[in-house]
Amino acid sequence: MYIDDHILYHGAVVSVPEPLARVGRSDLDFGPGFYVTNDRNQAIKWANTKAGRKRGLKPVLNIYNFDQERFIADGNYAMKIFPAYNVEWLDFIAYSRKGKQPWKGLDWIEGGIANDGVISTVDAYIDGRMTPEMAMGELVKEDLRHQVCILNQEIIDRYLTFVESIEI
Repeated sequence: MYIDDHILYHGAVVSVPEPLARVGRSDLDFGPGFYVTNDRNQAIKWANTKAGRKRGLKPVLNIYNFDQERFIADGNYAMKIFPAYNVEWLDFIAYSRKGKQPWKGLDWIEGGIANDGVISTVDAYIDGRMTPEMAMGELVKEDLRHQVCILNQEIIDRYLTFVESIEI
């Protein structure tokens, strides 16, 4: 787990004071869950992207405190953490996007996001146009962009506290 300052962000077009787990498409990077990041700029970028897709809506940065010490101390959650872009991460993303649900049975998944810088590599791998070695040769050039997918509502309810929403 590499959350540094206990603050997590969620970029959206609405205020999200009461987040829900297991919501959303099942073919996302880490499955259907509530996605947050420790990278404020990344959350702002995502909020702007979402607002750009929906005319008339404003980007919103949702801010949360995360009680990491208590979460770790309780330690009774199924977690998967990818500290770097690697073949295991690549396969996980590929399986998820193919509908194989590698996230089933997990409560917390943390790792890199398949953002603009890596999506063409991921797609080429999924389509069979790149071997794992070729894909890793491209991915090592990218900075890891942090994301967490919370798939268990109990984690949200017990450890994530809404601070505020800021219209950007």
